[in-house]
Amino acid sequence: MSADTPEPDRPGRRPDEPGAPAPAAPAEPAAPAEDAPAGPYAAREVDQQVAREAGPYVAREAGPYAAPPAGAASPYDGPGAFPYGDPGAAYGVGQPVPPAEPELPRRRAVRLAAGAGLALTVLGVPLGLLWAALAPDTPVLKVPDGAIYAEPQPEQPVAADGWFSLLGLGFGVLAALALWFVLRRVRGPVGLLATVLGAFGAALVAWQVGRRIGLAGYQRLLETAPDGRAFSKPADLRAGGIDLIFGVLPVPHGNLLLPAFGAAVTYTLLAGWSRWPSLRPEPEPGAPGVSWESAGRPAPPAAPEPPAPGAAAPPHG
Repeated sequence: MSADTPEPDRPGRRPDEPGAPAPAAPAEPAAPAEDAPAGPYAAREVDQQVAREAGPYVAREAGPYAAPPAGAASPYDGPGAFPYGDPGAAYGVGQPVPPAEPELPRRRAVRLAAGAGLALTVLGVPLGLLWAALAPDTPVLKVPDGAIYAEPQPEQPVAADGWFSLLGLGFGVLAALALWFVLRRVRGPVGLLATVLGAFGAALVAWQVGRRIGLAGYQRLLETAPDGRAFSKPADLRAGGIDLIFGVLPVPHGNLLLPAFGAAVTYTLLAGWSRWPSLRPEPEPGAPGVSWESAGRPAPPAAPEPPAPGAAAPPHG
């Protein structure tokens, strides 16, 4: 078509040509009818649009899982709302927080520690009886000056010291464990002092009880038996005991200190491995029945299922 063709006969004009009609504005989408079925995602899109207009801190409240208005039934109430249990109970949300064990008054703590040390000291009686039953007697011969060993190098005195060391060390370890778990509210320096003194007192009692079993009969034979007669001497300690400094100050030494040593080491290790700074049980985050956060809204349910066949398709933006 040439340029001489009349204007009305042209099939159309370019928008930039002079005299061309303005392009028609796009038609606004028609509002859906009131009785039109809404798709499963329509409510979510409307809520998200409202949330974007309200602000970033209101989006969480304006979603499809927002709390229902006052007086309305909540979708999380009633049987079957949480088939796998309360989601907040697993993390202790909304559960009461048990208080930490309070400290005892100083006088009461001292009385408990003293009672525990006295109880450990009394337990030295069965410990001494056990040592006397396990430690062998030493054979001796009567001579004019007293008694001598029947063998040049007897092993019985060494065995007696060994049995006392093993029993005393085990007793100290068990005593520390018992006082650690029984007297939880006295844990600390007071509990350590009570354990060490009680174990040492038990060692003294066990030594005196064990060495005195059969000692009266040995001394009678030592005074009345003829020279050359063989008899036995009860168990006693050679690698431990008590020495007097200046004839006044008693100083224990040797394996007599092993029960106190075992108790001190065990109690110190328990305190060092304790996960509580106060050495007493304290509330911990994440434990059942303990809440370190404010109660929150329950977790939202799973994503909605796809629409059934034949249902109205969701609108597309």
